[in-house]
Amino acid sequence: MSFIRSRRGALAALLALGCLGTAHAQSDKPLRLVVPLAAGSTVDAVARALAPGFGKAAGRPVVVENIVGAGGIPGTSQIVKAPKDGLTLGMISSNHVINPGIYKSIPYDTLKDITPIAVLATVPLVLVAHPTLPVKSVKELLAYAKNHPGQLNYGSAGNGSTLHLAGELLISETGIDMRHVPYRGTGPLVTDLIGGQVQLGFVSISQVSPHVKSGALRALAVSTPSRSAALPDLPTLAEAGVANYSFDAWIALIGPGGLPKPAVESSHAAVQAALASPEAKASMAAQGLTILDIGPDAAPAFFESELAKHQKLVRQSGATID
Repeated sequence: MSFIRSRRGALAALLALGCLGTAHAQSDKPLRLVVPLAAGSTVDAVARALAPGFGKAAGRPVVVENIVGAGGIPGTSQIVKAPKDGLTLGMISSNHVINPGIYKSIPYDTLKDITPIAVLATVPLVLVAHPTLPVKSVKELLAYAKNHPGQLNYGSAGNGSTLHLAGELLISETGIDMRHVPYRGTGPLVTDLIGGQVQLGFVSISQVSPHVKSGALRALAVSTPSRSAALPDLPTLAEAGVANYSFDAWIALIGPGGLPKPAVESSHAAVQAALASPEAKASMAAQGLTILDIGPDAAPAFFESELAKHQKLVRQSGATID
């Protein structure tokens, strides 16, 4: 009997050592943070700003990986197919809830195949006009539009983009008649806004703030419910007379669907720690972002609400991508 006990004790010790070795190897494995958008995008900048603090809190290195194309669908596909071990997460934008309406087919369910961990920040948009347009406020813009139906045009970063839908919401809330001019990205849009080839546009604060300060563009209002700290003297559209207007792009952290609760909670705690760092706060403030941190309990309802809101705007716009 003593021999059997000693054999069992030795086996238990070996198993314990094996488990410790596996745990050690697991802790050394980097966390893969997939960004389904291009390097240099706002989402990519946030991911890279948070990665050091996230990794420190999580106790492992974080590797940011950009997988681009098709509105973020290929990258998001990688996230939803990943093992449910918390070692592959994704940093996504509000394009996630726009895509189902503009693409004929998506290889995953927008809500069921992801686990929302946190909505991290919003990206306030600024309604800007070329200085040759004879309006200096939203009130003057609406009056001009009603007196010149069909003569105004507004640009966006492409059909179905957040910038496009921000314009569609303004049309829906005010009844004005404007023509949409889609561009291939924000860069060309801003170039033509400055050049006067397009009269109006919604653009993120970080991308137009220098041009507003130089006088190359005129800022009329911000899209968010509250004013932006980056442009505190600029009214919201609601303050400027479009009472029900509220629109912003957002950035969220997700995992594959069915991610276990402990992995969700630990990831949320790690990203909260990263958001609290002075370096991350400074980086996000420089981009005009507003930190939200809607946690895993409230994030699923936020995604559902945003999906319904954006799909309504997509239908209204008629935007599709083959």
